[in-house]
Amino acid sequence: MALRESISADKFIVDRRRPRRNGDVARTVRRTRDRLSEALSEAAAEAPAFDREMLKIHAHTIISASPWELAIVLTLAAVGLASGMLRDTLFWILLATAGYAALYLLSRRVKRLDLTEINQHGLERQYLFLHFLSGIGWAYLAFLDCADCGFGHAPVLIAIILLMMIAFTALVTSSLGGAITATFFLPVAAYAFLYTRLPVNVETIMAGLLVLSLPFFTYVAHHRNRAAISLLSFRSQKDGLIAELETAKALSDEARRRAEEANLAKSRFLASISHELRTPLNAILGFSEVMAKEVLGPIENDTYREYARDVHDSGQHLLQLINEILDLSRIEEGRYQLNEEPLLLSDIVQECCRMMELKIKAKEIRLVLQFEPSLPQLLGDERAMRQITLNLLSNAVKFTPASGEIRVRVGWTAGGGEYISVKDNGPGIPEDEIPVVLAAFGQGTIAIKSAEQGTGLGLPIVQGLARLHEGVFELKSRLREGTEAIVAFPRSRVITSSPALGANDAGRASV
Repeated sequence: MALRESISADKFIVDRRRPRRNGDVARTVRRTRDRLSEALSEAAAEAPAFDREMLKIHAHTIISASPWELAIVLTLAAVGLASGMLRDTLFWILLATAGYAALYLLSRRVKRLDLTEINQHGLERQYLFLHFLSGIGWAYLAFLDCADCGFGHAPVLIAIILLMMIAFTALVTSSLGGAITATFFLPVAAYAFLYTRLPVNVETIMAGLLVLSLPFFTYVAHHRNRAAISLLSFRSQKDGLIAELETAKALSDEARRRAEEANLAKSRFLASISHELRTPLNAILGFSEVMAKEVLGPIENDTYREYARDVHDSGQHLLQLINEILDLSRIEEGRYQLNEEPLLLSDIVQECCRMMELKIKAKEIRLVLQFEPSLPQLLGDERAMRQITLNLLSNAVKFTPASGEIRVRVGWTAGGGEYISVKDNGPGIPEDEIPVVLAAFGQGTIAIKSAEQGTGLGLPIVQGLARLHEGVFELKSRLREGTEAIVAFPRSRVITSSPALGANDAGRASV
């Protein structure tokens, strides 16, 4: 065995500040975003699916706008009464309030209905008829002769009132297509019929403005209608996505609960059966050792002596397996107690390398040690640290070919912690088999084909012990290039010593 120490350990072998990306999650989020982005383009095709909801929105808007419409009607009525037009004003109030009252009562009834109880086409026809009825009052206003009312430009004032009501109604009735046209087609036509026959004057200009404003505000109402449908479409997509997430979460929680119960039952079973196996195993080991060493007398048959040694060796292997199962069970159940104390990581690793010296010499493997000088103490469990190091070294020796090389490093991490790294130049592990190797009793294809098959518990135990120390375990491997196993411990476990006092400082401290 060639043993060489170096101080060129890599300080940046593990950078725990770099976030990991989950490719599966990113692809799922991308697919969901693409699906939601298609909702806007499909809103027009999905419009019939939201007609009942749009009618409910229309009913709510009519009810909310009723106080404003009543205030407008009463204000205009007060102006008409003040101008002396008593009969015409009362008749206009009757027409206007009849239409708006009918819309209000219908909207109250629709608001109480469930979506499944709404007769879409029948209700749309009722709404359009009542909007037309409310428009008759505004048509009567357009026909009023205000020659004796005291206003010099009464037609212009009527046109301004109609223009304001068209804009107000376009905002209120945008959830029902055709409502703005049904309400003001007759008033605008009446005003245009009365004043476009006159020479070009203010009244004619206002008539043209009203004629142009009706299609404009119809377009505004249609655009708001499409926007409302798009919002409903997005809400539907969101509700569907929430339902999918809730279903997936429920399934995931149930699967996790069952997996945890199965894992706990498995750990308890392994711990129980392992304890039961230890009692007869101790007898097997004791009696086979007595027979192999011929304590009670010589064994004349060489084959029997060889059998006794084989029984003892097999018993030792089984005892090691039982101990590993017990350790893994305690780790998974959270019953592994750490006996934490300050220790030097480099000393433990060096001692473990000496313990593996016979196996390393047998395969003529060159061992290279690279330790960072002056590493401070680390707070940890000495037995766990030895087990971590021995498991990593045992795996490396097992898969390193004869006359190969194992490189062991101890040093700083980028975050200020300490790490252990064991790297070999063996056959390596395929990338897709790394999760299998890290699972309990998992073995890669190369391990299965090799003559030295293990139990598949070494690396899971290393991973569990690293987590108990708030550390991370990472396995890097490439086919035909070797494998590197890294255990990194956090900065919080590094014990930093206080700076030494100088001569003058010591003198002052003693005073």
